[in-house]
Amino acid sequence: MGELHVEALLKSPNNSKYIKQLLTDIEALEHMLQNNMFEKSPIRIGAEQEFCLVDRAWQPSNKALEILKEINDSHFTTEIALYNLEINLDPLPLKGTCFSDMHRQLDDLLKKADQVAEKHGNKIILTGILPTITQKQLNLPYMTPIKRYQILNDAVKQMRKDDFELHIKGVDELNVHHDSVLYEGCNTSYQSHLQIDPDDFRDTYNWSQAIAGPLLSICTNAPMLMGRELWQETRIALFTQSVDTRASTFLLNEREARVNFGDDWARGSIVDFYKESIVGFRSMLTTNFETDSLSELKAGKIPKLRALNLHNGTVYKWNRLCYGAAKDKPHVRIENRYIPSGPTTDDEIANMMFWVGIMKGRPKKYNDLHTTMDFKDVKTNFYNAARYGMATQFYWDGKLVSSHDLLLDHLLPMAYRGLYAMDVAPEDAERYLTIIEKRIKSYNGSRWTVKAYRKLIKEHKSLNALAIITASMYQQQKKGYTVDAWELPRGDEHSFQEEFSKVGQAMNTKAITAQENDSAELVLKMMQWKNIHHVPILDDDLDLVGLLTWTDVEHYLGKPGELEQSIRDIMKTQLITITEDEQLVKAKSIMQSKAINCLPVVKGKKLVGIITSNDLHSH
Repeated sequence: MGELHVEALLKSPNNSKYIKQLLTDIEALEHMLQNNMFEKSPIRIGAEQEFCLVDRAWQPSNKALEILKEINDSHFTTEIALYNLEINLDPLPLKGTCFSDMHRQLDDLLKKADQVAEKHGNKIILTGILPTITQKQLNLPYMTPIKRYQILNDAVKQMRKDDFELHIKGVDELNVHHDSVLYEGCNTSYQSHLQIDPDDFRDTYNWSQAIAGPLLSICTNAPMLMGRELWQETRIALFTQSVDTRASTFLLNEREARVNFGDDWARGSIVDFYKESIVGFRSMLTTNFETDSLSELKAGKIPKLRALNLHNGTVYKWNRLCYGAAKDKPHVRIENRYIPSGPTTDDEIANMMFWVGIMKGRPKKYNDLHTTMDFKDVKTNFYNAARYGMATQFYWDGKLVSSHDLLLDHLLPMAYRGLYAMDVAPEDAERYLTIIEKRIKSYNGSRWTVKAYRKLIKEHKSLNALAIITASMYQQQKKGYTVDAWELPRGDEHSFQEEFSKVGQAMNTKAITAQENDSAELVLKMMQWKNIHHVPILDDDLDLVGLLTWTDVEHYLGKPGELEQSIRDIMKTQLITITEDEQLVKAKSIMQSKAINCLPVVKGKKLVGIITSNDLHSH
């Protein structure tokens, strides 16, 4: 979201002045291309680092603006959520020690941010999706209170004319309705930029598409959302659905999502590429411009193409073509948007170098890809990599190849050749590509997270396990270990002090429930079979209306046939409940004072969990 740095956004997509400027920008772009005005050397690289802020309990913070103000550095900017910030690194010529130089600047800026965050009781986490995010942090109070984010939210909702739907199915399943774009705030990435030659645009861009799946498979670092194992890179599905302007209808909808991989190879120039984008996606935002780009060209100035860049900023291709102008020279670059943040800055720079090396090391046999490789195979490779990570099988050169073999035998040597061809320092190439090689032979961030969660969940409630994982991430990031050397959490990385713990950390979210018109005899059997003493009762709207306890049905144990009453007649309806944000000590106090062993945990009328005396003892 960091690209929407526009001062005066308006919510009128059909603004005629804006549309006229957009068309003028296309004409100006065409003029600059035809007159060979684009910078072709030196080739530069750049990057954007998004990161998460958490409080002392490893939960998402809401202090981004306070921390940003105190950092007081133009490299930093806001993100849509109050628990994220972004760093824009300085672009560097692609040569020599550019990668270790960029790494040094990144570490310095993160250290600066970390020192300020500590003053506010916050810590910095590098990860694709913060494990401890809950639905609470996806509500509007956690949206950064800056006008452009509210306008974007309103514009997407206006185009959808419906709530957002999220349905992601992996090992587990997430299926929710939501009323804002804030799920996008879950996604944290490390976005790499590579300047390209516009005359070689078609083959360069198509190559970036072809390698996206294999590269993503080794970089995945976002396998979970709210305690559910989803895709190895859940960001890919989550970002697509969280800003989708297409509402579900009974009609077939052939338009692409605004977040997309593309539907075909690029076959023309950069101008043709941008024209396709304008045809495919209606402008969501507008702003007022004082000058037009053709007039600037006639005056000998290089235009910023603000209208085109604004439109491009709301079409989120995973490989996005970007226009820029610096020092009176226009340039174009590819922005790699699919690689997540973390696990460490060493891993991130290695990911970036691997991508740049493969891009520059493209063998001649991969020119004219649009005539030799099926685009559907490339697109399949990308989404399979997002789902399965390092376990993916890829369609490559007419064969089915494992991620391990394709990366190790083909792409890694290609990356070395590409970097050496650009005069990148051999010690840099060796340092960072060795990180990739070790990771290929071990595991990446997603696999570590999944293994850690499966280990911890055997002894901890889900929210506690996720907090321990986050604490372990932080500790290992601070030590500077690359992810291939990360050990699984011991389980004591985060001490849960009862006076600070919340009900949500101890409650059981997989409570067995019944409905008020269910057979009472069946519910009694369920309680016996599962050895449970409390069953929340829901009505037809799935609102909590009662609680059936063991004492209500215990005397029917020897004569279940006599249990002919409806559940409605025997359940407790005067309920004592609590919310997940309440302190755990309050839950314990209520249960002791009321002499009860169970508290349903609610959000409004909806049941979100249940906490029992056993949960309190085990916490």
